[in-house]
Amino acid sequence: MMVILMMKNLFIRLGRTRTLSVFLVLIGLMIQNGWAEEGNAPVPKTGQTQPYHNNDDGDLETGVAWPTPRFSEHDDGTVTDELTGLVWMKNANCWGNQLWNQALDTIAGLNAGSQHCSGYTGNHTDWRLPNIEELESLVDLSQRYPALPSGHPFSGVQSYNYWSATTAGSTGAWYVYLSLGYVGSNYTYAYDYVWPVRGGP
Repeated sequence: MMVILMMKNLFIRLGRTRTLSVFLVLIGLMIQNGWAEEGNAPVPKTGQTQPYHNNDDGDLETGVAWPTPRFSEHDDGTVTDELTGLVWMKNANCWGNQLWNQALDTIAGLNAGSQHCSGYTGNHTDWRLPNIEELESLVDLSQRYPALPSGHPFSGVQSYNYWSATTAGSTGAWYVYLSLGYVGSNYTYAYDYVWPVRGGP
């Protein structure tokens, strides 16, 4: 149903010929990456390995397998997630909890050199607040307090809300609650934690 709606929207916006071209490219990518094969899912596993019922997530463990090791540490105080290719600040609590707008400004200051994070010695200028999908990609749903993969290399992780750059209407933004790994939204005038990321498509 979702695919049908997407194709309908593309048809309205792009016209028949261009929509067909987009559709053929998508099919080619799906075949090339093995997504069209039965039983494969183009999303990572959740981390659940304990089954509580036949055919639940812990029983089937569907999704893309996590690489081993999952994370690679660097000498400049950053960590690469080998599953997504994203580079995260190793220190997950550089500035305490902040308003959403303040979080965006703080990371802009980090790029400009006016803000600093303890343990970070790099000089990258493309840090940003992660979108909600990127932030959620760190979550391991088999873990609690925090809901991150066992043996992760991060420091200062708070079992609380972390801001994403993804807005929820004009007055809110999405967050990940790292105690349990679930996603929610909050008013932008709330105080949540800040975890910079860089890289991605």
